[in-house]
Amino acid sequence: MPSTPAPPPPLSLRLVYACYAWPAFLLLSAASLPLLLVLPGLERRRRMIRAVARLALRAIGMRLQAHGMRSLPHPCVVVANHESYLDGVVLAALLPPRFGFVIKREMRAVPAAGWLLERIGAHFVDRSGAHAGARDARRVLRRAAEGEALAFFPEGTFHTQTGLLAFRNGAFVAAQRAGVPLVPLVIRGTRRCLMPGTLTPWPGIISVTALQPLFATQPGSVGAAELRERTRALFVAHLEPGRRASR
Repeated sequence: MPSTPAPPPPLSLRLVYACYAWPAFLLLSAASLPLLLVLPGLERRRRMIRAVARLALRAIGMRLQAHGMRSLPHPCVVVANHESYLDGVVLAALLPPRFGFVIKREMRAVPAAGWLLERIGAHFVDRSGAHAGARDARRVLRRAAEGEALAFFPEGTFHTQTGLLAFRNGAFVAAQRAGVPLVPLVIRGTRRCLMPGTLTPWPGIISVTALQPLFATQPGSVGAAELRERTRALFVAHLEPGRRASR
């Protein structure tokens, strides 16, 4: 029988913890912005953000456990499940600096965050219009074809309800056309540490497991669709019954 997830801590305790965690997290984040402004070289900036993300998570009591992350192939495309604002911080803390994040363009307008993402070489993708979306998709495909490692959240967003959302095609088309392996990353723990729709975090263990690389076995859009469905089936198999209930 699967274990029953522990109940969430009382709101009063989460509020007390938030009064420590948010100032600590924001202070470390703010301290990194001047360094990002002056630090030359994309790889150096990514290494710095990796160190800051690890330090920030550790400082607020969120312990990372990584499995299989040291053997990621290069180049490759990685895809991860998405259920909390912490997911991006977690991947920034764990992925090697060769990875560029593919992110919805709306994030570019978020104060400070949008500028930070630009400085670490994120690729913004427009999902609101066919023309702009196609242009951004072509740019991402070129990056993959040139050998850049890319990281996607194929669900594109997360909801307060549990349940794996539909996967968008971009990551799978990029991997198929570039002929590079696609690696699923299973994230556990971020939902419990910072639930969607709340501003009250809680300390805990966050684990990221890299599954075996997948390759498209057919050409064109058929191969990308097949790769997407195989990947989604793996996420369903590796996430707990009732989907992400323990996270």
